[in-house]
Formats: sequence, structure tokens, C-alpha cells
Amino acid sequence: MDNKNLKESIDLVDSVIKGKEKVVNLTFSALLSGGHILFEDLPGTGKTTLAIATARVMGCDFTRIQFTNDLMPSDILGTEVYLSAREQFQLNRGPIFTNLLLADEINRASPRAQSALLEAMGEGRVSLGGKTIELPRPFLVVATQNPMDLYGTYPLPESQLDRFFMRLEIGYPERKDEAQIIINDGHYYQARDLPQIMDPFEVIKLQELVTRVKISEKIIQYILDITEASRKEEIFRHGLSTRGSMAIKKASQAWAFIEGRNYVIPDDVKEVFTSVTFHRLHTVGDLNIKDRKEYLADFLHRVTVPL
Repeated sequence: MDNKNLKESIDLVDSVIKGKEKVVNLTFSALLSGGHILFEDLPGTGKTTLAIATARVMGCDFTRIQFTNDLMPSDILGTEVYLSAREQFQLNRGPIFTNLLLADEINRASPRAQSALLEAMGEGRVSLGGKTIELPRPFLVVATQNPMDLYGTYPLPESQLDRFFMRLEIGYPERKDEAQIIINDGHYYQARDLPQIMDPFEVIKLQELVTRVKISEKIIQYILDITEASRKEEIFRHGLSTRGSMAIKKASQAWAFIEGRNYVIPDDVKEVFTSVTFHRLHTVGDLNIKDRKEYLADFLHRVTVPL
């Protein structure tokens, strides 16, 4: 399986997102699965830099929308403008018509604006001016979200959270990596100037190759065991949906592909499990992020792994 350009792309993004190799691999796993990503993290941890670096090496058009409480759906999708000289309407496409869209601080926008974006994410097209218009391919959304205890945020409903393929966090860098970042005054400009390694057509081809990664019946049964166990776990308000199970399967295939294999092993499922399920398996009570992640790891450990 030839994924030389993919490996080079990942290495380049690793070079600007210091010490976060797994986060970078998970980001590419989501994108190769055609899935959207929700980053929930504090400001200044490198979310924007990661999105820009990924778009650059993939050769994709990149657009950023800063979500605010007065953002309107038309600011995302576009609008029709009447041209009196021509006596006709002109369709002005919004920033959503791109390959990789960074929806910055999505939970600062009103539910109406959030819904406009999330509908496009689910359908891959938008309704504008009485017409249904397909979005460019690939179409990938990287949304960032501030932690819920910050002022002026609107939490996303669970049904809308489920539209995101993965929920990730970058976190603080290790001391030695942070020292290098400080010396370089950050890596934003370095990310912006990364060379193009792939193009959108190659990304689409890689997405198709990921779907061909072999996944045995035993691995499918393992995913179903996880799904059924989540539905019986009392601490979860509700278990995984079928969409969640499919996301685990697709993410496992992408992780195996990045690892250079054309088949999935149980360890692939384990690597992607928490990122795929964190925003889908909500717990009863007020567990913080760290405790929830630890509980998910313990839960997965209790599910028997196929031989």
C-alpha cells in the first residue's frame, strides 16, 4: 500500500505541532475517513496551527470562520443579491464552499448559526436561493470549542455533537517542546508556509483506499461487543448508536492505513476508541474530562478482545 505522500504530510505537520504525534495521526484518520473534527481545548494550544498545517500539506482550499453570537446562517452559507442592472439575482457563495473549513469557537454562535453549519456537514450540500448546491470535495470541517465553563458559550446539543466524527484535544506541550515553541515565537507562520504534498484529488483517492482496508468478521464482532456493552453500562446516559459503531470501524481502517497495513487489528480499534466515543458516551453525573477519559479506557479494557 503506497502512502508515501501521506507519511510525508504527517511528518511535516508533526514538525510544527511538537510532541503531539497521536493527535496529528488521529486528525488525519478523521480526514481520511471523510469525518469532521471537534477540538475542545483552551485557547492558545495550537488548534488553528494544526488546521492550517493540515490544509497546506493536503493542497486544499482553507477558510476560517470566527463564530460570534451575532453570526447569521447567511454569513456561513452565502446569500442572493439582486442586481437591478441585470434584473436578476446573483448567488454569492459563502465561506462554507471550501475544502477545509475551520469553524473557530463554534459554541459562541447562536444555535441557529450552528445548525446551518451542522446541516451542511451532514448532507455535504446546502440549499441556497431555492437551489441545492453540492459542496466541494473533499469537504472537511475542523471546529473548535471552548470548554463549557467559559462565559458566552452555547453548548451543542447531543444530536449535533454526533455529527462530528471525532472529538480531540491537543493539550499543553511537554516542557522541551514548549521551550522550542517559545523560542520560535510559535509555529503559525511555519504552518502557513508548509509545502503542498498532495492535492484534493489525491486526498479523495486516499479516502477511497481507506474504505478498502480489510476488516475481519471478528473485528466487526468486537466493535459490536463494545456497542452492546455501552448500552448496558449504567453510568452512560445512553449507549453508542449505529452511527457511532460505524465511526469506530471507519476510524480503525484509517488508523491501520496510516500505520501501513491493509487490515485492521484490535489495537487499531483501541487507538481510536476514546476520540470517536468521548462526545457520544455522556456519563451520568459531573465527571470532568480527565475522569471521563479514564472511565472510557477502563470500560474498553473490560470488553473481551478477540484472538
